[in-house]
Amino acid sequence: MTHSVFIDGAAGTTGLEIADRLAGRSEFELIILDDASRKDPAARKEAIRAADFAILCLHDDAAREAVGFAAGSKVRIIDASTAHRVADGWTYGFPEITGRDVVANATRVSNPGCYPTGFIALIAPLVRAGLLPADWPYTVNAVSGYSGGGKALIERFEEDRDIAFRAYGLGMGHKHVPEMTRYAGLVHGPVFAPSVVPAHRGMWVEVPLPLAAIPGAASPDALREALAAFYAGSKVVSVAPAQVPAEVLLRGSMQPSDALTLHVFGSADGTQARLVSVLDNLGKGASGAAVQNLNLMAGLDETAGLAL
Repeated sequence: MTHSVFIDGAAGTTGLEIADRLAGRSEFELIILDDASRKDPAARKEAIRAADFAILCLHDDAAREAVGFAAGSKVRIIDASTAHRVADGWTYGFPEITGRDVVANATRVSNPGCYPTGFIALIAPLVRAGLLPADWPYTVNAVSGYSGGGKALIERFEEDRDIAFRAYGLGMGHKHVPEMTRYAGLVHGPVFAPSVVPAHRGMWVEVPLPLAAIPGAASPDALREALAAFYAGSKVVSVAPAQVPAEVLLRGSMQPSDALTLHVFGSADGTQARLVSVLDNLGKGASGAAVQNLNLMAGLDETAGLAL
């Protein structure tokens, strides 16, 4: 069976990478608008309503508009914007956390953000297991390649080679925080410190833990073992063994990847730990996640077309 797919916002970075992952796959047929029509509301509405699946790679307001276009139609939607990640009636598209069957049966799926993917993957299983408390004031230190910032940031980094590091979100209240809080099962929103480096893609998300000061916190080994058990059998998410490497690198030459690797680094006395996610912000952090969700919703192998 062939499913029709319309990527609204297909000319953007996320849309282009989704199309790359679907190229040559007989299970899907793309509905494509020409350059003259892709920003025309009437043409977009017609394409959305004609599709089996619509993937929204848009700014939040445009994504809400697109959902309005779909009202009363059969189309099932995957929204890669932040517009619906904590909205009622939407399924959070993180199959490993939300449940594969839940995603497979959903009609409205919100794709997770890249930074939240790394944070939630680490914290949600440990809070659920009671190995970390839900009411601890967590912090998130994160570094991403510049491709996650869209065309304007990509152009800025590629034109100004003198930029070595960009910190942002300094006023707090970043739009990812509600998503992190809800799906990690937390009482308090984490302190989120995102940054960008001059690499096209790649992401490091770290949660430092002063375990000796956290009531009821488990040891680094217990945290690692719990994560390994939670993701056992996953082809997308893996947990690195206990050996501590001399360093972990994000390379400017990183190739597209839809995998997510989790690390637990612990001090020798077990009083401190650093939980770390390493992923491609355009892979499991965006386009790869959308295709994984699409596969499940279409009744296919969730890893079909992914780079793992």
